[in-house]
Amino acid sequence: MNEKNQKVIGVLTSGGDAPGMNAAVRAVVRSAIKKNMQVMGVRRGYNGLINGDMSEMNIRSVSNVLHRGGTMLLTARCNEFKTEEGQNQAVEVCKQMGIDGMVIIGGDGSFMGARALSLKGIPCIGIPGTIDNDIACTDYTIGFDTALNTAVEAIDRLRDTSESHDRCSVVEVMGHGAGHLALYASVACGGTACWVNEIGFDVDRDVIEKINSSIRTGKHNFIVIVSEGITDVHHLARYIEEKTGVESRATVLGHIQRGGTPTARDRIIASQMGCYAVDLLEQGIGNRVVIQKNAKIIDYDILEALTMKKGLDRGLLEVNQIINI
Repeated sequence: MNEKNQKVIGVLTSGGDAPGMNAAVRAVVRSAIKKNMQVMGVRRGYNGLINGDMSEMNIRSVSNVLHRGGTMLLTARCNEFKTEEGQNQAVEVCKQMGIDGMVIIGGDGSFMGARALSLKGIPCIGIPGTIDNDIACTDYTIGFDTALNTAVEAIDRLRDTSESHDRCSVVEVMGHGAGHLALYASVACGGTACWVNEIGFDVDRDVIEKINSSIRTGKHNFIVIVSEGITDVHHLARYIEEKTGVESRATVLGHIQRGGTPTARDRIIASQMGCYAVDLLEQGIGNRVVIQKNAKIIDYDILEALTMKKGLDRGLLEVNQIINI
């Protein structure tokens, strides 16, 4: 039993896992306990909240997790929580467990759930955790830096073999419809072309002509980076080889980008956001999302945050066009 008037908060991770989520959970648990709060760790996201799959966490529950990828609380998609019945069940579980507020670590879908709970009387604070960096209200999402470095390392390795064989490597990176990973990887790895959803793209103009032009200047190996869901990269590789005569191979990096040891940046920002979220709940504030804006940790109303649109960094797009020739 918790002490009389002791605040009880829950924490869960939802949606796709992202490196740095464990650092955020760790910060939530330890900063809450420091403030004499009780913390319930909810397993498997909203599914666990509906089914009461949770247990109390202490300061040692989060020992040795800072360097681990994935999420110690596990995660899952939960269609049931999208229904009124599912949300009401989650609220009832929170009341039964004496939970006064929740910290929800995930993406836009997770934040919609956090808003629904907040409107039903359970104050929730969202923390942006997704490798896609596609949450509009924040400059940065937990996991992006680690995923980017994983992609860069893989592409660098592909370049080694492309140079050895005078090949073109067509590489698909993740992004869930957003081109941030692809663009940043292209700048970091010298991508000959970068195909993303956010800007107009013509394969003959932006890939074939660029490769043929580069061949005339003495270049014989190429990297083409494609954001997932745009095209079949194996088909694109065959087309490039047919039109340029350059042997081409396709590689889909896939879920290796989600795993691995989080970078220092992800650990630090996740820790800052976790502590900030607990500060808000301590004050009884809910329906907010913790974000990074202009290198500062602040918070927005969740609904306001969900209505924002996020485009690519136009300055970085220009840099990519200028130097990758």
